[in-house]
Amino acid sequence: MIRCFPALLFCMAGLLAAQNQDRALMSHVSADALRGHVAFLSSDLLEGRDTPSRGLNIAAEYIATQFALIGLEPAGSVGYFQKATVSRRGETSSSQNVAGLLRGSDPKLRDQYVIVSSHYDHIGVASTGDDRIFNGANDDASGVATVLETASALASLHPHPKRSVLFLLFFGEEKGLLGSQYYAAHPLKPLEQTVAQLNLEQMGRTDSSEGPKLKSANLTGWEYSTLTQTLVEAGRQAGVTIAKDPKASDAYFNRSDNAPLARLGIPAHTMSVTYEFPDYHAVGDEWQKIDYANMAQVDRAVALTVLRLASSPATLKWNPSYGRARPFFEAAQKLNATRPALSQSRP
Repeated sequence: MIRCFPALLFCMAGLLAAQNQDRALMSHVSADALRGHVAFLSSDLLEGRDTPSRGLNIAAEYIATQFALIGLEPAGSVGYFQKATVSRRGETSSSQNVAGLLRGSDPKLRDQYVIVSSHYDHIGVASTGDDRIFNGANDDASGVATVLETASALASLHPHPKRSVLFLLFFGEEKGLLGSQYYAAHPLKPLEQTVAQLNLEQMGRTDSSEGPKLKSANLTGWEYSTLTQTLVEAGRQAGVTIAKDPKASDAYFNRSDNAPLARLGIPAHTMSVTYEFPDYHAVGDEWQKIDYANMAQVDRAVALTVLRLASSPATLKWNPSYGRARPFFEAAQKLNATRPALSQSRP
């Protein structure tokens, strides 16, 4: 018993350090900071952030500036920007994803990557009407703000998480996942060393068309991978219920920016608070309608989840027993054939 005592003290010290780290992480997420990000990104100045547009470029510059202030490394092809040329319906245009890297602290794991993402575009300006600007506060300035606050919170930790975290903001989601498809075809970090993606959509509105959504969130592809348990446990710690939306979980899995990487075998899901709300894709989706206190609480669960994904020695797995997840599992098997030896146990 006496021989075991030092080991017990060591374990207790480690547990206390982890609890202190979690508290520091959650306390860093600020409703005021979220409000500031969303209010700017969804302001009339940015004219609905269409792809391509002047407003979208202003948003990209704002995000890159925030990444620099946080202390993220530039991770694009040109500074923080991944320049892209895409063709759609016979027309070619140029745009950019925005990418910042929080370098991992563990020499053995820092060359593995967790992606945290959202899209920063919206649908622009209507041709007629008194209010013509589709501000896109919830869809998806709220997701961008969540990415920025998660990056800021994780960057405040010393040491940083063990794995590297790549923060990605995609253009052109509203035009058919253009930015995330471009990234999947032109990855900034090796896909075989990318262990997970958590994508964020519609994180701020609680006035769902199906009733109020307070202190709660959901995940697309609920049964598809082992991410669910990590997210549920982080939510419980942050005072948020993360649960399956029985109507939307599978239906929305391929409709957001997680889908291109999922199809290549990387466990990738989208987290949301609401799917449908009164001003969805309407000019009334403005920053004043977001519940920032609730958003901050949900975002604390996001930050904890990313910390777990980036620090656990284990990695996520697809669930081949769930039929709709089978194609992603098979894609992962092909990817794993080129992947360095990684633990595949559930975190």
